[in-house]
Amino acid sequence: MILENALAGAAAVARAYGRTTPADRAAMLRAAADALDAAAAELVPLAMAESHLAEARLTGELARTTFQARLFADRLEQGMLHEVRVDHADPDWPMGARPDIRRTQVPIGPVLVFAASNFPFAFSVFGGDTVSALAAGCPVVVKAHPGHPELSRRTAAVVAPYLPDGVFALIEGEEAGRAAVQDPRVKAVGFTGSTRGGRALFDLAAARPEPIPFYGELGSTNPVVVTPAGWAARAEEIATGFAGSVTLGSGQFCTKPGIVLVPDAEAFLSAVPELTVGPMLNERIEDGFCAAAGEMAAAVTVARGEVGGGPVLFRSTAAEVLKQPELLELEVFGPAALVLEYADVPEALQVLDAVGGQLTGTVQGTDSDPDAPELVARLVEHAGRVLWNQWPTGVTVSDAQQHGGPYPATTAPTTTSVGTAAAARFLRPVAFQNVPEAALPAELREGAPGPRRVDGTTRP
Repeated sequence: MILENALAGAAAVARAYGRTTPADRAAMLRAAADALDAAAAELVPLAMAESHLAEARLTGELARTTFQARLFADRLEQGMLHEVRVDHADPDWPMGARPDIRRTQVPIGPVLVFAASNFPFAFSVFGGDTVSALAAGCPVVVKAHPGHPELSRRTAAVVAPYLPDGVFALIEGEEAGRAAVQDPRVKAVGFTGSTRGGRALFDLAAARPEPIPFYGELGSTNPVVVTPAGWAARAEEIATGFAGSVTLGSGQFCTKPGIVLVPDAEAFLSAVPELTVGPMLNERIEDGFCAAAGEMAAAVTVARGEVGGGPVLFRSTAAEVLKQPELLELEVFGPAALVLEYADVPEALQVLDAVGGQLTGTVQGTDSDPDAPELVARLVEHAGRVLWNQWPTGVTVSDAQQHGGPYPATTAPTTTSVGTAAAARFLRPVAFQNVPEAALPAELREGAPGPRRVDGTTRP
C-alpha cells in the first residue's frame, strides 16, 4: 500500500509540479534545507547511531546537503538549469528558409531514487539525486537504504511538509525498489551502490515495455599514477596524501584511490605512514570488504596489514596485473589499495589502457613533468574526472563538477550525479517550431531572462 500510494501520488502531481515556476521550486528547496539545518541536533545523532560515522563528519555532510539544495535553488532562479536555444526565423538560411524554432528542456516525470549507504545525508533521502530531480520539476520517490532506516524516515518527515502532496515519498525494502523500477509511472531512476545491485536494476529498467533511463553510479577503482619525476621531487607528500585519502571515511568512498602505480613499490610502501581507520558503516559492508580483500589476496601479495584486520595494502607489478586485468576492476570497498610497480611509463600506460570506466583518474607529478601530458590524456579516455597533484576523495558540489564515467563506473557516462549539471538527467529536450509566444514556456519567450544561445550566439 505504501508503494502504491507513493507511485500514485507522484503520477497524479507530475503535470502540476512540472509546470511550477523555477522560483517556486527554488523556494521549496530552500525551505526544506532550512528545516534540515534546524533539525541537525536530532538528525546527526541518529546518523551516528546507524552509520558509525563521527559527529564532525556527519555535521559537515549535512551542511553539504543543504548547501547543495540552496545551490540548485540559486541556479533555478538564474535560469541556468535549462539549456535554452533560440533560432529566429531566417528566410536566407543556407539550407533553405529556417522556421522559428526554440529548444528547452521539460521534466521527464516521476523519478525513483535509491539512497546510498556511505553518505547518510548527501547521497540519501534529500541528497543529490533527489534535489536535482526536484529542481528539474520531477516528483521523487526515494527508496531508503537499510543501513540507516530511522534517519531516512526522520529526514523524510522533516522535508515533506515543504513540498506539495505527492511530490516526495519514501519507500522501503528491496522488493518495493524492484517493483518501482518496473512500474510504468516511474520515468527515470537514480542509483548509487554496488555494481552487482546496480546492474540488476539497470537490466530491469531496460527490459520494461517502455525502457527508461537508469542513472547508476556503480564501481570504481580510481587509478593513480605517480610519475618518476613526481616521486623524486615529492615522495613524502605523495605517500602522506595517499594515506589520508585511502583511509578517509574508513575507505568507504566511491572515489577512494584503489590502484596506485608507482616507479618503486618498496620505497612507496616504506614511505606510507601508519594507516588508521574507524569502524565500517555496518556488518554487511564489512563482510563485503573482507570478501573482496580475500579475493585480491589470493591473486597478489599482502604488503601491509592483513585481510580482515583493518587497513590493508596489496602489492604486485604492472607486468603481472596485465596478465590478469580483471584485478583492475576488483573494487575492495574499504581501507585497501593495490600498489603496482611499473618498469617504465609506457608500461604504466598499458595498465591505464586495460582499466575499465572510472569515476576518477589521478596523476601525481611535477609542474614540468615530461610524462604528464600523455598520462592525463590516457586517463581522460577512462575517467569522468582527472586530477593533478590532488587526491580523488572529496567531491565538491559546483557547476563544473563531473561525477560519472564510462561503465562500470556508471551506466550513463554522458551525465553527472554531482553538481548542478545533474539536473539534466531528469530533463527531456523539446523544440517548439513556430509556436505563438503565449503558448511557449516562459524561458523561450522574447526578452526572457537567463543564459541562452540565440541565433548561434551565447547570451548571458
